[in-house]
Amino acid sequence: MSKVMTGATMSIDGYISGPNESGFDHLFRWYGNGDVETPTAMPGMTLRTSKASAEHLRELNERTGALVVGRHLYDATNGWGGRHPMDVPVVVLTHRPPTDRPVADENFVFVTEGIEAAVATARELAGDSWVVVNGGTIARQCLEAGLLDEIHVDLAPVLLGSGTPFFSELATVPVELVGPTRVVEGIGVTHLRYEVVR
Repeated sequence: MSKVMTGATMSIDGYISGPNESGFDHLFRWYGNGDVETPTAMPGMTLRTSKASAEHLRELNERTGALVVGRHLYDATNGWGGRHPMDVPVVVLTHRPPTDRPVADENFVFVTEGIEAAVATARELAGDSWVVVNGGTIARQCLEAGLLDEIHVDLAPVLLGSGTPFFSELATVPVELVGPTRVVEGIGVTHLRYEVVR
């Protein structure tokens, strides 16, 4: 069965975006501060990171078979122009599927039955590869449902003060983690991996 993990670039004080969805220029500076190119499935979008971060991204891309995101992210990115930059199928958890496109195609599947159904659909699509769930509300729902195996953090050296936390309003705390089981030091970012204790 595929592993379910979540990952996000996060500030030192725990935010994946700043107030009013700001701060991305600080959080994602590591995507362009190196000399190793990592192409994406989006035309014109090539990341330029340190060698260590490029190897980290390559492994993540090779192991990921499907994504689970919320409708807010899907709308905010305009559906990534029809294909996610990782070039894998995306399961969109939503209360209201869009009316201007099919409920399922090779790029996107819209699920309305809850987080368990969304992860089950993503597992079918991923096969033995990882299912990666978006940070924030989707990650919290997965954690509370006992579906999450790992948490990956790309820790950026910035304090945002407030905004959207990686995890918020957890129903049961504390949540124990094992690790970090892996630490990769890039330029302007430290990549950390933790296992969720069940």
